[in-house]
Amino acid sequence: MGYITKGAEIELQVEKLAFGGKGLSRVDGYVVFLDRAAPGQRVKALITKKKRNYAEARVLETISRAPGYKPPACSHFGVCGGCFWQDISYEEQLFWKKAHISECLEHIGGADGVNVEPVTASPDVFHYRNKMEFTFSDRRWLLAEELEQDFDQRSLFGLGLHVRGLFQKVLNIDTCFLQSLDAGAILGEVRQWAAASGLAAYSVRTHEGFWRFLVIREAKATGQILLHLITSGVPEANERIDLLAAHLLSKFPRITTFIHSISQKSSQVAIGDSSRVVFGPGHIEEKLGELRFRISAHSFFQTNSRAALELYDTIVRLAAFEGSEKVWDLYCGTGSIGLYIASRVKSVIGIELVEEAVRDARQNCILNNIDNCSFLGGDLKDVIAKASQTGRPDVVIVDPPRAGMHPKVVKSLLETLPEKIIAVSCNPASLARDAALLLEAYDMGQVQPIDLFPHTPHLECVVRFDKKR
Repeated sequence: MGYITKGAEIELQVEKLAFGGKGLSRVDGYVVFLDRAAPGQRVKALITKKKRNYAEARVLETISRAPGYKPPACSHFGVCGGCFWQDISYEEQLFWKKAHISECLEHIGGADGVNVEPVTASPDVFHYRNKMEFTFSDRRWLLAEELEQDFDQRSLFGLGLHVRGLFQKVLNIDTCFLQSLDAGAILGEVRQWAAASGLAAYSVRTHEGFWRFLVIREAKATGQILLHLITSGVPEANERIDLLAAHLLSKFPRITTFIHSISQKSSQVAIGDSSRVVFGPGHIEEKLGELRFRISAHSFFQTNSRAALELYDTIVRLAAFEGSEKVWDLYCGTGSIGLYIASRVKSVIGIELVEEAVRDARQNCILNNIDNCSFLGGDLKDVIAKASQTGRPDVVIVDPPRAGMHPKVVKSLLETLPEKIIAVSCNPASLARDAALLLEAYDMGQVQPIDLFPHTPHLECVVRFDKKR
């Protein structure tokens, strides 16, 4: 394969979408992964990395389009890292998502012959997200047509999403098709105000600058919007932010809460060391069915509110509750799953690391007049022993972060041995790794993927595990 070398240009036929969203081609059996490619395309590509078993490439030119090509709705598509698959029909996106979960469960999880159900589609294909994180930059990404223009320093001020594959680069976003149009208008107003403030955007090179992150959370059912602005600390910080908050409130009455956090960390994480409520109650309320949920700045909540209802109904269906079950809800966030199933079971104990989310979960019980749920705060691998003092659960629901369950949590489950485990995951690979461990004591039952993330390779999946007899 000597002609495939780093820097070489080569024509390739894209066969399929690999797990993670890249296109896959083969040259005499040798695999080449392509960024920004779709099945059925023929492309001219540049080899950017050469390994013994595979190469990586980027598309230079599309020679022929894929049969399922769909013109992307967003003008930023191809540069912005928010969407991968806007140029692929939604039906084909669902096809490949099902294929990826099947491959992961079989090859990583060792679950031979598993039957994966068709993917449940998202009720909304665009404007579905209830939360987006945007990053400030002192040197925004310039588009090709801008490179010939002259810029003063202020015009390099950026607030938007990261350029695909370049996490130190930020692209100014005008309209995002993932969040609502109102959120896009707020983003533009904050960018304009901050750029004119005289305070610099944070630099990942020098670790200096004031403006760091803007998080917009939006309750789809109630229309309430929470803004969370993260900055560095300077003497006039509070005064400047108060002025911005008042300005935004006058233009966008849907903003019901504004939180300002200060972070002195060099890591690029949209979490503050300290926070204050500039105005509003400090949270927003979302509704799922008949239930109301309080969501604070740092609390986890499913990012696609309408599809979350499909997810929770699937959990209920796969669990097949009879009304007498004691349930543990691990990695419970604001308690949305536990509260949703509360009327169908005897009791629920939720466990969550983020204390702010635990407070929200407890408040959500009060909001919904639910008295058979309790919530424990702390690291799951430590707190699970405290939950065990109440007796063995009949059903355990786990909804871990993308990295999957901590090995000690899996060990505790295998020692506790509930009759059923309902695993919820947004990462097929980590789900498969967890499944491989659970399969020593459990049989894998139904597998139901649900699409909460249209136009991305990401996928939510619910799997039922039954204790072996």
